[in-house]
Formats: sequence, structure tokens, C-alpha cells
Amino acid sequence: MNATRATVDLDDADGLLAADRDGLLRAASMAGAQVRATAAALAEGELEALRADQPPRTLIWLADRGNGHTAGSLLAAAVGASATAPIVVAAEVPPWIGALDVLVVAGDDAGDPVLVSAAATALHRGARVVVVAPYEGPLRDVVAGRAVVLAPRVWVPEQFSLVRYLAAGLAILSVVQPSMQVNLDALADELDAEAFRNSAAHELFTNPAKTLADRMSDRQVVLAGDNPATLALARHGAAVMLRVAHRVVAAAGLADAVAAVRTGFGGAPGVDRLFHDEQIDGPLPDRVRTFALTTDAERQVVVARVNGLDDVDVLDAEDVPEAPFGGGGPISGNGRPERQLAILAVRLEMTAVYLKLVRG
Repeated sequence: MNATRATVDLDDADGLLAADRDGLLRAASMAGAQVRATAAALAEGELEALRADQPPRTLIWLADRGNGHTAGSLLAAAVGASATAPIVVAAEVPPWIGALDVLVVAGDDAGDPVLVSAAATALHRGARVVVVAPYEGPLRDVVAGRAVVLAPRVWVPEQFSLVRYLAAGLAILSVVQPSMQVNLDALADELDAEAFRNSAAHELFTNPAKTLADRMSDRQVVLAGDNPATLALARHGAAVMLRVAHRVVAAAGLADAVAAVRTGFGGAPGVDRLFHDEQIDGPLPDRVRTFALTTDAERQVVVARVNGLDDVDVLDAEDVPEAPFGGGGPISGNGRPERQLAILAVRLEMTAVYLKLVRG
């Protein structure tokens, strides 16, 4: 891959804002607002129709693509083990769905035939249905007031909508399984703090997203996860890098990434770059940097697995520079993996924006 020369410096706040003609920095900073809007819907009683004396037999998260599907995978991996009802992520409605189940249809297209058909089938079978999608068009016609609706209240481009789906899932779980309470307002505050840390006015050495963008510049990049949750996050990061920064980034399991590095991927053993002469020795192999995404609970294990490997960075939500400014202090994830994953998602999204903007 040919490196792209930056035309805007990461510390040039005015240059970055001038280059941001599409308002991507603002859109990527709206994660907290999206979560807060979901918290408001929960507080207003929009989900009360889901309550029942017993937890559902199954919570089915139906999405056939995009951030809706990614959020379902993240939710199932991060909190599924502590949920009384199993969380099933599906691309089509299961044939066994019935009155004991809750179906969540998640997507950004109210005309998606998969979502419309699933909602119609679930309602016909007596299941409780939640629409986490725009409430319009064919989807609105099908549910016709018979479903709970969590339509987006804050609009952002679809590539920045992951946390909205994740917040919707957490809100739904808190209603159908009261033991799984979540403070969405606190999560919104944490995401606002992450966006503030990553704002254009903050210099590279205090800005986690700019720091990541700098590390990724002039390199091929691999995002690696060591469990289903961080692997889903890695895939989201790769997708947003492609859609926003127009950068091809690989997403892989940590075991595969480590095996590749150990066999010389991205830096063949024995290559001395300082004394390399391309006319004599041929072109240098592409430099690759691997970012192992993790949470607090898994960090020590991941660090041990990559110990001694060059060009491998371990990244979790707590990896933030010391900030001399106010309002962007230490992260308070309270040990909740879904919160840490949401913070990392915002960081990767803002990193993708910076990688785009530095090209002017």
C-alpha cells in the first residue's frame, strides 16, 4: 500500500476544522448525545410495554448488516453471560419465535424487507417487538402501533451510529430483566468526555484519537481482538476506517495476528532498514502495526501474549495521555465491558476522521 502524505498537521486545529467540510468531527462526537436520547426515551416510559412478570425466553436481536448487526454481536458478547435470557443475534427471524420471546429489529432502513418481514412474523406469533430503526415507511405500516419504538432522536451518519444501537440494547435489557440495570446518563457523560479528549483543539500528545492516527500513518494496520466482543469491535474499526478514512485495515483474531507477526509479517526477520539499499536489496516490506483491542479484565492476558513482539500495541479505554486540561480526566468505566467497548468505538471513529482530515 502506498503511503499518503499528510497535507494537514494533526496539531493544526484550524487546518483540521477547515478540512472538515462534511462535519465529520461533530458527527463522531455525538455518541454521548445519542445515548442520552435513549436514556430520555427510557425515562419517558417508551419501553414500559415490554415489562412482564418473567424474563423472556429469548431476546432475539435481528439485524442483517451494518452497525445494527455489530451492536448486537457486541451486546451478546459483553453482557450475554450475565443475562437471564439468552441473547440470539440473527439475520432473519427464527422459525421457533413465539409469545415468550422479545424481538429487536435493528437497522437504518425502514424499508428493509428483512426487518419488515421479521416484525410482521413476530407480531403474528405473539412476540413482543422493539423497533430500533426509523419509524416510517413499510416498517411503521407493519407494526401499526403494536410494537415498542426506539427510533433515532439524534441524527448522525450511519457509520457513527454504533453506540445508539448499543444503548438501545442496554435499555431494553434493563426493562425485560430488571436485575441488569444500567446508568445510560453516566455512559453518555463518559462518551462526551472521550469526545472532548479527542477534540481538534487538543494537541496530539494529550489526544488519544490523534495519537492513534499518528501511529497508523504511513503504516498498514491490523486491529485484533482476543474474544468475541473485542473482535466485533475490531471489525467495526476496520469498517469505519474504510468508510470514513478510505483506509483498508484488517480485522483479525489476536491469535492469527500474533502468529503472523511471529513469522515476519510486516517486517521480515533479518531486514536492517537503516542500511537497506533498495537498488541492491530490493524494496522493503510494508511496515505493519497491530493494535490489540482489550478491556481491563483481559488486559494482563493480552499483554502477556504480545510480550516481546515489535509493532504491536495493546489498546484499552484507559490508554489516554495525561491531560493538562480539565474535563477529560481519567476514564470511569466501572469495570463494565460494554462501557469500555463504547469508549473505544468512539476513539476509533474519531481516529478515522483524523486520518481522513490530514489529507486535506
